[in-house]
Amino acid sequence: MLILIGVIALACSKEKRPEIDNPNKGEITIEVDPSFKSVTEALTERYTALNPLTKINLVLKKEDLALLDFFERKIRVVVLSRELSQEEKEMFDKKIDLPWQPAKFAADAVLFIVPKDSPLESISMEQIYSELQSDKKRIIFDGTNSSNLNFVAQKFNKKPSELKFSIINGNENIVEQISNYPDKIGVISYNTISRPFGAEAKKLREEMKVLKIVQNSKTYDATQSGLKDMTYPFTRILYFLTNEGYYGLGNGFIRFSCTQLGQIVVEKEGLQPYNIFKREVQMR
Repeated sequence: MLILIGVIALACSKEKRPEIDNPNKGEITIEVDPSFKSVTEALTERYTALNPLTKINLVLKKEDLALLDFFERKIRVVVLSRELSQEEKEMFDKKIDLPWQPAKFAADAVLFIVPKDSPLESISMEQIYSELQSDKKRIIFDGTNSSNLNFVAQKFNKKPSELKFSIINGNENIVEQISNYPDKIGVISYNTISRPFGAEAKKLREEMKVLKIVQNSKTYDATQSGLKDMTYPFTRILYFLTNEGYYGLGNGFIRFSCTQLGQIVVEKEGLQPYNIFKREVQMR
């Protein structure tokens, strides 16, 4: 009788235990800053098309807030662009019992934009820094805790709270409203407008002008070649972090994104793939 009860109890416990997902089956949530929505959305759509028993819930959340959810294990995968602070790295070691292994998958950039009819063509690093210290708040970001603000602040070795700026929520909204503020400069992600044949990206490109960046007397454009060799001063590398301690759906998706099929998706988004480069072969 005791053996029978034990068998029944074991069977019940097995029924209640959730099935562990794998790269080909299961459901996870990924949080990503809205600045990287387009490329992450393209990667998840391609992955789930190849693996129809998987479901990836893509949640848009400002970079800092997504990182907090990651540390609290509310999500298993997060997309980041900036370097973690020493405090955040210590939190990673404390809360995530895994090696530090950022999975880099694309080169993106931060762009400085003005209205289409603006006489401005370029802006220097010194001018950007000066504007970020000015009470005029001529630089417009897409909100606090955002990847664009974080990256620019880190570029100048400052905390976001030490900068002065205006806010219009959303990269697309900055583009669409910049013509209403002819004296201001918007800051958006390259990925917002990088999709070569995307109707929305094309429409946004037609509504504004991207400023060239002047650094050390040299002028740089935000082009794919500028991202590839990282000469454009505000080039940034997008990477995944996961707290998944086994080869599940999260790690499967990350692996896909960093290998050839995923990198082709990145390239079609107009971004620079991190792990594959075009090769020229000369036949003799």
